[in-house]
Amino acid sequence: MLFPYLLKRIIHKGTLRLITADEKNYVMGTGLPYVAVKLHRKSLEWTAGLRPDLKIGEAYMDGLLTIEEGTLRDFLYLLLSNYRDVKNQPLFQWHERLTRRAGLFYQVNTLRRARNNVAYHYDLPDQLYNFFLDSDRQYSCAYFTDPDNSLEQAQLDKKRHLASKLLLDKPALKVLDIGSGWGGMGIYLAQECDCDVTGVTLSVKQYTTSRERVRATGLDKVCHFKLQDYRQEHDRYDRIISVGMFEHVGKKNYGEFFAHIYKLLADDGVCLLHTIARFDKPQPTNAFINKYIFPGAAVPALSEIMEVVQSSGLYVTDIEILRLHYAETLKRWTSRFQHHATEVISLYGAPFYRRWLFYLISCEMGFRFEDLMVAQIQLSRKLETVPPTRDYMHQWEEAHQAEASPPLRQKMSSIGDHA
Repeated sequence: MLFPYLLKRIIHKGTLRLITADEKNYVMGTGLPYVAVKLHRKSLEWTAGLRPDLKIGEAYMDGLLTIEEGTLRDFLYLLLSNYRDVKNQPLFQWHERLTRRAGLFYQVNTLRRARNNVAYHYDLPDQLYNFFLDSDRQYSCAYFTDPDNSLEQAQLDKKRHLASKLLLDKPALKVLDIGSGWGGMGIYLAQECDCDVTGVTLSVKQYTTSRERVRATGLDKVCHFKLQDYRQEHDRYDRIISVGMFEHVGKKNYGEFFAHIYKLLADDGVCLLHTIARFDKPQPTNAFINKYIFPGAAVPALSEIMEVVQSSGLYVTDIEILRLHYAETLKRWTSRFQHHATEVISLYGAPFYRRWLFYLISCEMGFRFEDLMVAQIQLSRKLETVPPTRDYMHQWEEAHQAEASPPLRQKMSSIGDHA
């Protein structure tokens, strides 16, 4: 029985009791937290050991793995915090070799496949995202200048922090937002920075909501959204920003992505890329996430990004690594999602709720224990485009300090509810 065998060699800190379908008990580790998990199908004793990155999540989603004592978060914390300490042992290297080729087919994102992949996740009912995101629907890593800040404040601070890196030193700059989501970043730039913003998205629902929000804020003359792939855009822009979209490009499309950025960016332009990345060497995408949450997604190692940028003609002018900000973001999303558990189950069913709960918590643990981070990478076509120090960033942030406004949050939420 492979799964109990592997767990015994993984779990040392904290205690896990595994109950099999035929009521056998295996206890491994010592101390707290204490978690009891039950398997409801005999075959999982093997399949969960062969493909834990897929089968554990599937079993939980389908109700074939249940948490008898403790919580799902306790279980994943116990599993991944311990696995971090043993993953380089020879016994566990076979799993990396087994899964390294998994998902390569999905990493080639043609225009048609990219549209289908985006629709699978982002064209779900708007109400779902209202259950766990902030009211601006920022679906990317927040920025916690204070660990006690609210999610709304941290997402506003994220937008300000990103904008500070765009060198917004002139009025009426022409800005392209690649992967513009529900429009929050584009609207912020148009409001705060006197920019002319164009956002592109492949999600029909995000496009519709973005247009509704722009009309409601009276910014439709300076903030525009298009339902199209970034590769179909051919204008030149002074500034380009892309937040949380690069993960959907696909590893085989990295060269095409940066080549297109080079073509779209003005000679004295600045581009800012905000993406999930890896501290360690390239790895395949988590199989559960790829199959059930983000088909076609791929998280790059920082080395993979740099290798492609070097041959694109672009200069890397600044890199900032956000280490645990996304873990804290996901923790807050999970809390909100669980608060709405009854509503989610009523609307979408219990397996859907368990699937998304597993996604949110496992991603949080990924940022805590599996070498994930967020990289903010500034690029330009000329070496001398941006100032030689970061003073301009700090000055811009200080000049645009703000607190999230409850009336504004409520107004934006009501727009999204009816989009």
